[in-house]
Amino acid sequence: MTTSEAEPAADGRMASRTTNTAARPSTSDQPVEMAAEPEVGELPLTKFEVYGQEMLDKVVKRSGNSGRVYLPPDWVGKHTKIIRVD
Repeated sequence: MTTSEAEPAADGRMASRTTNTAARPSTSDQPVEMAAEPEVGELPLTKFEVYGQEMLDKVVKRSGNSGRVYLPPDWVGKHTKIIRVD
């Protein structure tokens, strides 16, 4: 089975890597620590495991009454997932 993973390149961007394996590789051997107690009005942290082609780390900018994230033009028409990390 062929799987693709993204890994950081020397310049900080994500580069894709393809491996042939029957099982998906572990992303980390370290346990994920959860926040002890969320403050009033905050949601607890949740661990997500996502497989994909590329990953970008961006800050959402204000756009009228909502937010906006600009993505590369070759991503137009592609399926994406957005995860809020803070």
